[in-house]
Amino acid sequence: MKIILTRHGETVENVNGILQGHLPGVLTEKGIRQAKTLALKLKDEKIDCIYCSDLKRSADTANEIMVFHSNSKIVFVDGLREVDLGPFARKKLLVIDWNNRPKKVETREAMCARVKLVLERAFSEYPSGTVVFVGHAGTNKAIISVLKNKSASYMGEIKIQGNTALDLFEVVSFENNVFELA
Repeated sequence: MKIILTRHGETVENVNGILQGHLPGVLTEKGIRQAKTLALKLKDEKIDCIYCSDLKRSADTANEIMVFHSNSKIVFVDGLREVDLGPFARKKLLVIDWNNRPKKVETREAMCARVKLVLERAFSEYPSGTVVFVGHAGTNKAIISVLKNKSASYMGEIKIQGNTALDLFEVVSFENNVFELA
């Protein structure tokens, strides 16, 4: 399975340094342009399915891709949502003390577990297909960690994916609970 991994377009909250978590997020004008440019980049790609976070900022980005892929299936899943930030949502990134996380903030391990379920589902449905995943900065780090069969702590080593940036992966197999990349 070929995986095209992307992040939603720029949001008002991104610009203002506000943590969104499970908040819907609103694409800026630049974010809308980014989503349209992403759609143009992917217009000649044969896409079997788009798996997308059910949060508005990702859904708006995926819907731009669908302009050129109206025959492709789109699946909105809460398993691709950004990390559940609990009481950190709506706060400025610069004022957060990540060393004192409240218990209501989702762990990296929990994120990896939920995105793995989505990856397993996609691979079982499209083992030879091309699947686009439209997610978030944290979610996409979790996806990369799972695909590379790394622990959740590996997420801290991964650079944050820019808005509408693309990363490509080819999954050869999924056996014994492990993904094998080409």
